[in-house]
Amino acid sequence: MKARLTRRKAVYSACASLGGLALARSAYAAGRGALTHKEYAKHDGLALAELVRSKQCSASELLDAALRRLSEVDSTINAIAGVMAEAARNRIKAGLPAGLFHGVPLLVKDLSFAVEGETFDFGSRLFEGRVAQADSTAVSRYYEAGLVPFARTRVPELGILPTTESVQGGITRNPFGLDRTVGGSSGGSAAAVAAESAPMASASDGGGSIRIPAACCGLFGMKPTRARVPLGPGKFEAWGGLATLHAVTRSVRDSAALLDVSSGPSKGASYHAPHQKDTFLSQVTKAPKSLRIALVSTMPPTTKIHPDCEKALKETCKLCESLGHKIEDRTEEFAQRFEFEKLRTSHGIVVLVSIRRTVLKRLAELKRELREGDLEPVTKYYYDYALNYTGVQVEDARAAFFEAARSMGEFQQDIDVILSPTIATPPIPHGKITLTGWAQEVVDGLLEFIPSTPLANWTGQPAMSVPLHSSASGLPIGMQFMGRFGEESTLFRLAGQLEEAAPWQQRKPHFENSPA
Repeated sequence: MKARLTRRKAVYSACASLGGLALARSAYAAGRGALTHKEYAKHDGLALAELVRSKQCSASELLDAALRRLSEVDSTINAIAGVMAEAARNRIKAGLPAGLFHGVPLLVKDLSFAVEGETFDFGSRLFEGRVAQADSTAVSRYYEAGLVPFARTRVPELGILPTTESVQGGITRNPFGLDRTVGGSSGGSAAAVAAESAPMASASDGGGSIRIPAACCGLFGMKPTRARVPLGPGKFEAWGGLATLHAVTRSVRDSAALLDVSSGPSKGASYHAPHQKDTFLSQVTKAPKSLRIALVSTMPPTTKIHPDCEKALKETCKLCESLGHKIEDRTEEFAQRFEFEKLRTSHGIVVLVSIRRTVLKRLAELKRELREGDLEPVTKYYYDYALNYTGVQVEDARAAFFEAARSMGEFQQDIDVILSPTIATPPIPHGKITLTGWAQEVVDGLLEFIPSTPLANWTGQPAMSVPLHSSASGLPIGMQFMGRFGEESTLFRLAGQLEEAAPWQQRKPHFENSPA
């Protein structure tokens, strides 16, 4: 506890130096009227907290602004699975902790982030009406930081897909192009943040589910090192250690500060990510050394990326070189080093077995058998097919991930960061990857859309999507940077440098019902 308090003091110090400029520009500092959406949306989370702490705005006013924005935009984008307005108001009324994000509205993903007393449907008809019996460890830490969760964000059924479409919740639409995917599985989180309902939203990532939505919606998305943020208290690992928790944000510093308040081992943790001496927030304003960056344009079996993504990748290389970093094309070497077919098969084994276990636990809660229509067709196929796997195959799959991690460690002895496009094509149209068709269509769609994101889950290393570019039609394109195991600090330093050199906050979506 003492270590966490010491760390919190250090984070406050870093925040004070970073937050002054945004506060000085505030309409409240100039003494102007009520909190308009324009005023609310121009601040990131840390700046909003400064407004509350300096009594230029109240937590209730921030919550009202967030709820108003949801009412204006969600009928168009369908990002919200449920609103928790009454609980949020009661929390503010009871008094918020004087934490780093004091009074800041937060969106929480409808999966992996349980809020006691609230329904969590997991995007599935089978789980409708399921009420969380306790707060997740991450949510408890969000409360300690003064955050105010006020709505749950949509996911595909059980978080399986890199798109956010479900029979239970419908299609979540991209504010940058309503006919295009928001990514998944944290798609509701990304859509709602891109539509400026909140400065950030919690997210989880078992194969790219933080980075893909961030890339699709023009946001910053950091997947931390394995076990950086606890998944408890009900479980220690998700998807056999592939899945990690964090967030999608508009600013780099919000992501860093939120990781500071949510990371660290929980009581009884079997293992945890390497300890960080300094705060992540303090890294954002530190220039990185000259980095050796390995360019890996795509990963097997995918051999081509969309021309817009290829152009964005080339421009990213030029930007990094202009900042003093060295780029080396290692695409072919990468393809030979890792057994991608074996790793993708291993991923499937672990995920399918995890899905079956999750469904069986729900059926035990309901005290009944699975019924027709409980699950979407592909989910049901996965649930049934998982019976084909043995315990030995599951252990072999986990061993394949550990082998890949060792190989990655060897590869990165002389490489600081690995650069790839987060997604291989701009956000795809709705209906291309769903759970209502055939399982093979899902697999083919994954290879076409996201060939490069799962590797960081297999190896456990940190990876981030940075919203550096747009397609010819104005759709966001993110660039993925993977760091060494346990070295989020390097990525945050690079991200801060990129954000300063090529800021993305001015790129805003324009869609129906969006006020000027």
